[in-house]
Amino acid sequence: MATLWRRRERLLGVPGRLCRAVRALSGKNEYDLLVIGGGSGGLACAKEAAQFGRKVAVLDYVEPSPQGTKWGLGGTCVNVGCIPKKLMHQAALLGSALKDAQHYGWNIAQPVHHTWSVMAQAVQNYVKSLNWGHRVQLQDKKVKYFNMKGSFSDPHTIRGLTKAGKETIVTAENIVIATGGRPKYPTHIAGALEYGITSDDLFWLKESPGKTLVVGASYVSLECAGFLTGIGLDTTVMMRSIPLRGFDQQMASLVTEHMECYGTKFLKRCFPTKVEKLESNRLQVTWKNTDLGTEETDCFDTVMWAGRPELTPTAIAAGKLLARRLFGQSSELMDYENVPTTVFTPLEYGCVGLSEEAAVQCYGSDNIEVYHAYYKPLEFTVAERDATQCYIKMVCLREREQRILGLHFIGPNAGEVIQGFALGIKCGATYPQLMKTVGIHPTCAEEITKLHITKRSGLDATVTGC
Repeated sequence: MATLWRRRERLLGVPGRLCRAVRALSGKNEYDLLVIGGGSGGLACAKEAAQFGRKVAVLDYVEPSPQGTKWGLGGTCVNVGCIPKKLMHQAALLGSALKDAQHYGWNIAQPVHHTWSVMAQAVQNYVKSLNWGHRVQLQDKKVKYFNMKGSFSDPHTIRGLTKAGKETIVTAENIVIATGGRPKYPTHIAGALEYGITSDDLFWLKESPGKTLVVGASYVSLECAGFLTGIGLDTTVMMRSIPLRGFDQQMASLVTEHMECYGTKFLKRCFPTKVEKLESNRLQVTWKNTDLGTEETDCFDTVMWAGRPELTPTAIAAGKLLARRLFGQSSELMDYENVPTTVFTPLEYGCVGLSEEAAVQCYGSDNIEVYHAYYKPLEFTVAERDATQCYIKMVCLREREQRILGLHFIGPNAGEVIQGFALGIKCGATYPQLMKTVGIHPTCAEEITKLHITKRSGLDATVTGC
């Protein structure tokens, strides 16, 4: 153990014995809890611990992206995730609404033009207000905030370093690491780091990204490509294998089909090998098409590498529960089953519970029943919008009780629809119980309460009439 500490002392540049000596002089640690990371999970944990009257500190530092983008307190969700993503998704939905409005009698001057800088400034101003709000909340709850990058000196001691290089030693009885994650660059691809951006940068661009290549098929990738297309930009998604890995693949296919109809281009079973900057400042991307065995190129204004951050509400819940276990005599652990989520693509996809594939794997195909329906949202009718990908699927056990294992919904406001049903599924709702639920007419959500066609029957699942 002594050898290990000496090795740590050399690596960190701070003598562990000195840190321990500082703590010994005071007789105790400075804080009951120190949280490293000021994102959703870390802040939730810190504020919950403060509610128990404990002395709490948060240490947060944003390492600028390779392109130099940085932001304030609040983590991925607030700064480069859920919040700016949903606002830019809303900008794209408004563009679609302008097209629909003409069918409802509104005279909209043509052509309609979107100005990226106006949207970006509004989004960034709101994000900055949230940064400030988080700082005020910590202050109100008497949680000390350190804007520093931390590293361990010993199990109870953190060496904090400010941007200017000033060092502060902080000791705590309990230290929680809640640093989250950042998108990764594919460094094996020539030019990826020098010329590409990630979602960390996209939301803070002052000017339009122009013709954009989004590499990857995660939900971050599809969401970004969706709103870029929606505000009128030439957008292409390059996917090496399947879209939305980990999600129900029938639903994932419907999402990408709609995106293609909506205007997003897809390069399927392709992977990039090189990014070069031309004299025109445009980026030439070279990729391989595994189906054709060919090498292809095209030019773009922006190349974005998409990663997959974790779900914010899950981090918040886990952070609160950890604080209660540490200081509130609780033993409750986070339940990661039946966590609802939504992919904010142009046609939203919300789900809770198991995918059809996972249900088959867990219980066997003979032991599950899948109820499904293709439906047309009322708001699509007058506007004559294509609704071929609006689809609902409910995965149930076949046993007499028919417990619901998973619910999947593609359509407008999918997140709002799934949120309510998630409670029922979390409580063990069954198919017969759902059939006794009275729907609200006319809504998209009511279609869930009318599911009666099974895949097994082979009958047409298209909803007609009321």
